[in-house]
Amino acid sequence: MQEEIKNNFIFLITDVKNQFKLTFEFLRKPNADLYDKLIIKDDYIDNLKNVIENKCFSTISKFPDSVKNKKQINYIRAIHIIAINLERIADFCVNIVRQVQHLSHYSFLEQFDFEKNFSFLQNGLEEILPALERKDLGYAIDICRLEYKADQRYESIFKKILSLVKTDHKHAADYITTIFIARYFERIGDSLLNIGEAILFYILGEKIKIHQFRALQETLNQYGYKGGVLDIDFQSIWGTRSGCRIGRIQHPETKTELAKNSIFKEGALVKIRKEKENLERWQKIFPGLVPRIVSYYEEKDVGSMLVEFLPGCGFDELIINPDKEILANALFVLQQTLSTIWDSTLKQEKLPVDYINQALVRSDSVYEMHPEFKRPELRIGQFKIPALSQLFELGLELEKKLFAPFSVFIHGDFNTNNILYDHSEQRVYFIDVYRSKRFDYVQDVSVFLVSIFRIPIFDRKIRKYMNELSQEFYNFAYSYALEKNDTTFKARLGLALVRSFFTSTRFELNKYFAQEMLIRSRYLLELLLRFNQDWTEFDFPEEVLWY
Repeated sequence: MQEEIKNNFIFLITDVKNQFKLTFEFLRKPNADLYDKLIIKDDYIDNLKNVIENKCFSTISKFPDSVKNKKQINYIRAIHIIAINLERIADFCVNIVRQVQHLSHYSFLEQFDFEKNFSFLQNGLEEILPALERKDLGYAIDICRLEYKADQRYESIFKKILSLVKTDHKHAADYITTIFIARYFERIGDSLLNIGEAILFYILGEKIKIHQFRALQETLNQYGYKGGVLDIDFQSIWGTRSGCRIGRIQHPETKTELAKNSIFKEGALVKIRKEKENLERWQKIFPGLVPRIVSYYEEKDVGSMLVEFLPGCGFDELIINPDKEILANALFVLQQTLSTIWDSTLKQEKLPVDYINQALVRSDSVYEMHPEFKRPELRIGQFKIPALSQLFELGLELEKKLFAPFSVFIHGDFNTNNILYDHSEQRVYFIDVYRSKRFDYVQDVSVFLVSIFRIPIFDRKIRKYMNELSQEFYNFAYSYALEKNDTTFKARLGLALVRSFFTSTRFELNKYFAQEMLIRSRYLLELLLRFNQDWTEFDFPEEVLWY
């Protein structure tokens, strides 16, 4: 079956390359026979792509799931992606020749030198098969880079047309048609980028964008690594919602333990730079709590870094597969660590809070996932049931009356999956500290509590243990508040949980479970809005943490 896929794939590449050459011939000298030939061949290419697609899925379905078959499966997945993009290139060729009929004369195109486009794009098509067969990283990167070259050519033609059309109004329609033709060439570059990245995936064994690959290379170079990327083991870490690319890299021949096993992170410069700064701040506050930075690199609006790979497993994993003794010990170590951090960074100051504002900032994402939450005010006779947006507006005014008595340095995204526990060393670690800042410790408390609540486990026995875990952590945080004479802890926690329950619904597809979190958010907000006494007297309903 694989041999059949390969043969059909070779036919597809051959036909697309030929289609591309015929398109260039047509632009130089259009004729009806050539036009018909291009249109007819396009249907054949579509069918050939469908045949390859069907055979790819059929072949993969017969492979047993094992490490042994991973390379073969990756090869077939790469073939499938390349076939889809080759078929798109053939479609773009047809779109180009169809535009010619709108020109006053085909010779109008000569002033824009489309031969340059054909030259480098044709080279890219020629490199696809050798790159795959030889697993040639250089060819794959060359193919990817053609997208940038195609973008530059499009921009050059576009600017030239803008200049010419100002004085040559007679050929306005020709200029518009030329822009469309140039745009299709630019889109061929986009498809070649997809093809190049598919070949990178086959060679490296992991999906990676060309800019991420380049960032990985540069970050390794910054560290002083002289080998090739193929000499390291790169494994993606999925599940992040941060928009950053995260992967674990290993190189057994590296001399230091720190670089032998590290995490590569790449993303928007503002995020990566902020995380770097926070990692450095945490190292000063509590050495060893967060990963050490191995190397760091910036390029334009993208940042990347290698950081130490930390041992242990996430708190979320401990909760899902609970060994009661280990989990109890992990919670104790976490609480001791937090007490130390809070004590060492505590600064007496009257600090405003913005929990309702944080909820409003994220409300669009919530309503996109659950549009039914955005309902108007309802009336039953004289009784009004306000819309959630109305409650939030009142909540904004309410929280102006509440202040934290002191600030500490908080994690900022204190979910259970951002806390690691190493049982052998009896210590915890923090990861993903991009949002760390000096703020109210109650924010970390609320995020941690809701991150336990929102774990989608509905087994009664495990859920009972999760509720006990939440209660124990709440008791710890409340005891700390009493020790520090934080008299408005319960009221602020109520506001913080309004935010955390509400914003967590955007990650929950189970409508019933999302509704449970929304109800708790609304219940707490209404409870706080009805309270008109001294905030030190507010009685927090602890059962809201249980499910």
